[in-house]
Amino acid sequence: MPRGNGTGPPGGGGPGSGKGMGKGRGMGRMGGNRPGAGQSGECVCTSCGTSLPHKQGVPCYQVKCPKCGASMTRK
Repeated sequence: MPRGNGTGPPGGGGPGSGKGMGKGRGMGRMGGNRPGAGQSGECVCTSCGTSLPHKQGVPCYQVKCPKCGASMTRK
């Protein structure tokens, strides 16, 4: 709008005008559907093999094994 009063030329409406032209065919975050990732899954001890259910919001590498105290990893 030249003067900011609403008298400017009308905007385009053709292809590529930025109004919902996306196709939505991407894989999404983290490469799409990965087994073992997300809310479910298990944390497994790298030393003795003990497994615990994964808790949402807590990375497995921050969890210590209840049996031997070693770091856990995501299964």
